[in-house]
Amino acid sequence: MGAQEKDLGTAWEYQGCVIPKDLYYDIENQVWVRVNEDGTVTLGLTDVGQTRAGRLLHIRVKSLGTKVKKGKPVATLESGKWAGPVPALVEGEIVDINPKVVEDPNYINIDPYGDAWIVKIKPSSEETLKRDLSELVSGEKAYEEMKKHIDEWDIVCMRCV
Repeated sequence: MGAQEKDLGTAWEYQGCVIPKDLYYDIENQVWVRVNEDGTVTLGLTDVGQTRAGRLLHIRVKSLGTKVKKGKPVATLESGKWAGPVPALVEGEIVDINPKVVEDPNYINIDPYGDAWIVKIKPSSEETLKRDLSELVSGEKAYEEMKKHIDEWDIVCMRCV
């Protein structure tokens, strides 16, 4: 590993950007998903995504019970320099919305992988979940693709507090 990369055990760090090993990623949209023990999935913005967006000022989240198709927005985020959708990475129903993030979207800039998740989705079925996850990247492949993205966009991650 080069000087700007570290293996932190449960995550990698490259150019200051943390990439947890246990998540699935949509590199293009910089969104992550974690499969929970209860069968739901948690969705949030990556460290790279929050860095590129800058300090997040507003969020609009679809309401509880909304059925979402993969790729369709579950939320819209706005910063001083960017506005854009947060796509669902799995098809299903929104079963939980993070009140901390709704109250203060800047929380995503501080803790993108911890308490600053955006929504939890109950997948439509095990089959659709398997299909949707197979279209994302995880593990070593996610790390390599994230490094390419970081290099291409010349990103050094920082947390806006």
